[in-house]
Amino acid sequence: MSVFRNPFVLLGTANVSAIAASTYYLRAHHVYNLDEFEARLDEIEGTLRGHIGLIEESLDRLEGKATEADRGKKIRYGETIAALEAVLIARMDSLSSLVVTFNCGRELIKPEIFARHLANSFSDAEIPHFFVLCLQEIAPIAYSFIGGSYLVPYFHAFRHAIHLASKSVGRREYINIATRNVGMTAIMAFVRDDIVERIRDISDAGVGVGVQEMGNKGAVGVRFGYAIGEEILWLSFIAAHLAPMENALKRRNEDWMRIVRGLVFQPIDSKAKEVSNSQTHGEDQVPLLPRVSDLAAAPTSALYTRTSHLVLAGDLNYRTSTSKPLPLDYHGFPQPTRDTKSPFHYYNLLANDQLSRELKANRTCHGLQEAPIDFPPTYKYSGKAQVNAGSGDGSKWDWSTHRWPSWCDRVLYLGLPNWMKIEYPSAEIHINSYTALPLMSTSDHRPVALSFTIPAKAIPPSDDDPSDDVRVNPPFEVDPEWKDKRATARRKEVVVGLVSYLLLTWEGEGLLLAVVVGAVGGWAIIRNLVEV
Repeated sequence: MSVFRNPFVLLGTANVSAIAASTYYLRAHHVYNLDEFEARLDEIEGTLRGHIGLIEESLDRLEGKATEADRGKKIRYGETIAALEAVLIARMDSLSSLVVTFNCGRELIKPEIFARHLANSFSDAEIPHFFVLCLQEIAPIAYSFIGGSYLVPYFHAFRHAIHLASKSVGRREYINIATRNVGMTAIMAFVRDDIVERIRDISDAGVGVGVQEMGNKGAVGVRFGYAIGEEILWLSFIAAHLAPMENALKRRNEDWMRIVRGLVFQPIDSKAKEVSNSQTHGEDQVPLLPRVSDLAAAPTSALYTRTSHLVLAGDLNYRTSTSKPLPLDYHGFPQPTRDTKSPFHYYNLLANDQLSRELKANRTCHGLQEAPIDFPPTYKYSGKAQVNAGSGDGSKWDWSTHRWPSWCDRVLYLGLPNWMKIEYPSAEIHINSYTALPLMSTSDHRPVALSFTIPAKAIPPSDDDPSDDVRVNPPFEVDPEWKDKRATARRKEVVVGLVSYLLLTWEGEGLLLAVVVGAVGGWAIIRNLVEV
């Protein structure tokens, strides 16, 4: 009997042929897309080079016509401007910051739309000195848990949006000094290009508080110093995502405790962390940030530290009820109205806010405070609302029927310590604005932005130990096993990420199908050969 007449051989051959054909098709399709993409990049690069050439030619003609004295004046003028800017920066009496928190809904943002909303949140004609993005559910769980190159498109979209927003406001731009994620929670810290040389000793931290301490929920932080003469002003920013659901109030408070115990800052290696304009808009790299400062030692690594400002922002998930809404409750959900006495005004629901109550009782976010809320609930908007985002007249809010509208997305900050107020009686943290940005089609959350200014003075170390200050006596001690727990959780994240990639993404499903078909075909061939 011929081998090729055997049905098992025919089946195996057919399977192998199918795999080969599928592989060839996918490769050809992939190569086509790459070729098309590279051709587009070449076209853009050629256009840019043409413009640059024209500009250089114009400058050369001008330089050729200028006298040696004119060129000397031009050089001296540039040096004078740079010196004046340095003096102005050194004499600033305050520093401005903008912190934005956004639950991305595991979707890529649309940079142009996000940039427009950001630009509208800038309080004046000059962009703030510091800008921090606190992001939750930045990407699907597979990409978030695997990390690396899978998150590049998501971070790049935000960098592009910030570049567009800054360019639309003024001549300054932002440099991305740090980006960090733990699972689905991420933080991106930016500093204005004219003060980036004053940044010192960047460190970051991360902890998971989700299932098995993985990063489906958790917190990440960035801490850095800003040089003021011989002193260092320290700033710490935390992005967090706590437990969901109306009835999980106790779990949210426990998540905060685990964040305080497990969020420990470690220095970022300046050799590995280059700051480049390529991160923001594709230009050449700029010099590395200054290395570890000789001016002052970095503050202690815990979340609370005596000499650092602290800002917490994220989807903290505190709700306005401890149970899901009943079907009839939906008809009483907040709607746009200026009448504060109306039953539909959101002030009525704000009175039930869990976070406000827990803060007053000192059961969570210890020592932190919040600016007055003067915006509607930020969660949970319906699918219809997302589809119509940016196109409605604002006369109606479309809420999801199975969740109470709530202020899940918040920005909190730590006030100045008493010992600093004694030394500098006029020092204060000034809130410029605290608002919710418009809804976008990619998420059922609205972003929330806090704009504030702080004194351009370093927080001095305390001479004594005031027992009532959370900087000196934090609510919880650091977990001595925090590093081992994070390493163990990270290994679990990789496994879960790979499984999710195979089962929940089209790339993974295609790979899995090819493996299965190949295995069946190979088994059939081997079995037939053994039988023959």
